[in-house]
Amino acid sequence: MKRAEVALLADGQTLHVTAGIALMPARGGEVIRVHPGETVYTPPCEEHWHGATADDFMEHLAMLEGTADGDGTTWLDHEYQG
Repeated sequence: MKRAEVALLADGQTLHVTAGIALMPARGGEVIRVHPGETVYTPPCEEHWHGATADDFMEHLAMLEGTADGDGTTWLDHEYQG
């Protein structure tokens, strides 16, 4: 699996998959598959990542609201523990 770094977003994030299959953690710790045309919302300040399967690619639109002092993203440099 190829994935983005783990992040926290102050105001949450909406991810819309446009091609391929996305992998994203769910609150229970399992990883869900998100298909083209599907949209997933991650609540504010929830650790999360998103990526592609090992055999495929994934294209997406990631939408978030900025904060007064930037985009509100905190990048975490540890492995996701779900």
